[in-house]
Amino acid sequence: MENILIVEDEENIREVLVRALKEKQFAVESAPDSETAITLMQKYEFDLVLTDLKLPGKSGLELLNHIKEHTYATAVILMTAYGSVENAVEAMQHGADDYVVKPFRLDEIEIKIDRLIQEQRLLENHRYLQEETEARFGNIVGASTPMQDLIRLIEQVASTNTTALITGETGTGKELIAHTLHQRSNRKDGPFIVVHCAAYSQTLIESELFGHEKGAYTGATNQRKGRLEISQGGTLFLDELGEIPLEIQVKLLRFLESKTFERVGGNEPIQVDVRIVAATHRDLPAMIREGKFREDLYWRMNVFPIPLPPLRERSDDILLLTKHFLGKKAENREFKITRLGERLLREYHWPGNVRELENIIERAILLSSGETLRVDLALAKPNEDVRLGDKNLNQMVESMEKRLIQEALTQTGNNQAQAAKLLGIQRSTLQYKLQKYGLIK
Repeated sequence: MENILIVEDEENIREVLVRALKEKQFAVESAPDSETAITLMQKYEFDLVLTDLKLPGKSGLELLNHIKEHTYATAVILMTAYGSVENAVEAMQHGADDYVVKPFRLDEIEIKIDRLIQEQRLLENHRYLQEETEARFGNIVGASTPMQDLIRLIEQVASTNTTALITGETGTGKELIAHTLHQRSNRKDGPFIVVHCAAYSQTLIESELFGHEKGAYTGATNQRKGRLEISQGGTLFLDELGEIPLEIQVKLLRFLESKTFERVGGNEPIQVDVRIVAATHRDLPAMIREGKFREDLYWRMNVFPIPLPPLRERSDDILLLTKHFLGKKAENREFKITRLGERLLREYHWPGNVRELENIIERAILLSSGETLRVDLALAKPNEDVRLGDKNLNQMVESMEKRLIQEALTQTGNNQAQAAKLLGIQRSTLQYKLQKYGLIK
């Protein structure tokens, strides 16, 4: 439902326009002058402003200039008397989208509004597609300043054999960055081998990295090549480097210094050509101070540091990533994101970073029965004292829905049209739910 502001000092014309556009299922606000209109625009976002050119106080042309300076993608239609058509044409040269001459037919205005709204939708879709295309670097999605800085780092080091250490919070995409380094290196035709260091015990991680000889320990019935050997000519990615035990850190350091190692239970040096890229969410300098990580290994691994920004520091990328995940998971369903949904996504803290965003979008798709992506339901969390069995799923969803409706009404000063716009539902649907939850005063 699009949000329209009518600015007209003649009350009878203003009321006729408000009534007609509400019947067309638009959310409509009105103002008798530019000052009132500007106050409303500071409180609400409007898709289109329909304004008279001649107004008390600031003129419609001054209002147009304010709109173009302070809002993004708000369309403007000017209403003007027959003798002022030249002024309307001049206003279009200053950014107005269309004009209509008084006296006018209602269907004439409705046709112009429908056309501009449709154009806005197409432009918005094109903008998202263009931004996503421009924001891609391999499989990395991001147009924010932190991500552009990160991409420059990757470009600097990718074509070298330099050891790199990727740091960042859980869920920031460290393995994706490591794989991008590999794909943009001269080793891209070689293997990309991943070792999740936290998944192995000390004995197993040693064998996993370096391999073992037959009879090296109980159960070692055959010789086995380790991940280092398998990575010959390619890249070995050590995920969660901070989880490697100190005893194994010594052997890894020795390999980095000599490019040779021995299998567990063996004494023959094996030389391999492999690039090492590691990642961790741990504070390695703090672990060094605690005696849990070797300082010499840290400096060997941290030749080229690549810090990843958390999602909360790259909020400009959230909608790009949302569109990206919708493309992957929506299975040919088309979704619109309301402005409330966009605001919820931008304002959420994202402790789980990009991985959490991907999960939230998948959850929102499952909770959305129509074309509006239910970000609100996906982000809403039940109270901590609600346990399975206390409420069924429908009761929990209704509880969350009631709280969101109350929040939307509070934000809009109990304006039902604006609240419906924020929630991404029809006003009639909102009125039904207000009755259902006993929220009508």
